[in-house]
Amino acid sequence: MTNKNSGFSVKAVVATGIGAAVFFVLMKFIAIPTGVPNTTINVAEGWLALIAGLFGPVVGLLVGFIGHTLNDAVTYGSPWWSWVIADAIFGLLLGLGKKYLALEYGDLSTKKLIQFNIWQAISNVIVWFVIAPIGDILIYKEAAQKVFLQGGVTAVVNTISVAIIGSLLLVAYVKSRPKKSSLRSE
Repeated sequence: MTNKNSGFSVKAVVATGIGAAVFFVLMKFIAIPTGVPNTTINVAEGWLALIAGLFGPVVGLLVGFIGHTLNDAVTYGSPWWSWVIADAIFGLLLGLGKKYLALEYGDLSTKKLIQFNIWQAISNVIVWFVIAPIGDILIYKEAAQKVFLQGGVTAVVNTISVAIIGSLLLVAYVKSRPKKSSLRSE
């Protein structure tokens, strides 16, 4: 059921709301410090991989944007926009793989999972080692050495987090779905 005016289905709206709420809770309460200031191992990114893989780039973008904005507002008093935007772009990039992954058909080959992890690693580098630090420099006039260190560490730990948690969530979801070929017409 799609609203013809907006092109955004009720299912996508609900997925965005629930996805952002879970993303916020995971980001707020399950963040492991890395030793680099304001940089954590974030399990919420694995959740974002599942949501974006299921619902596509627009939902991925919104979940990353809303969830990160809520976390920053509650935790720090105001959003850190360069990283909010980076998380939104990360959700968008992960969501671009929706058609390729085709999770709704209950089939996720090892090849697809490896390719997904290559894509998420590339996306992490683009977002956390390029977009977030440049945003920090342009918006907040932060020191380049500091923000590129934070971005590099975040790219590495998020890549590992998504490779483990995101992959496990994708596999668990697919195992819960019937395979496309298992449905027969009678």
